[in-house]
Amino acid sequence: MCSLCGILGCDDHWTSAVDRPGVYSRNTDRHARRSEGARRLKAANRVLDFRRLKMSEFHGTSYVLKSPTGASRVFDALSHLWPEAEALATRGFDPLDEELIAFMERQ
Repeated sequence: MCSLCGILGCDDHWTSAVDRPGVYSRNTDRHARRSEGARRLKAANRVLDFRRLKMSEFHGTSYVLKSPTGASRVFDALSHLWPEAEALATRGFDPLDEELIAFMERQ
């Protein structure tokens, strides 16, 4: 995805922790949503570190995933993270990989 599409992409994906009518969320204000987003980003980066990938937020509307070689991907929702990580990781990215599980337990 190009940068422009990343900026103009949707900002209300179902995985976003936003207040919606009829849906319970503790994230009813902007500060709470930003805090939840920061917690999700931190958790994802702990797992991504296994393949030396790093994710950051881009203008509060999308994400950038970078490899140690400088390759990068821009996407608009956390639900797109794992396919993008698979594409950038040189050895794939299986969440049930025994080495990944052992890596997470050591942290």
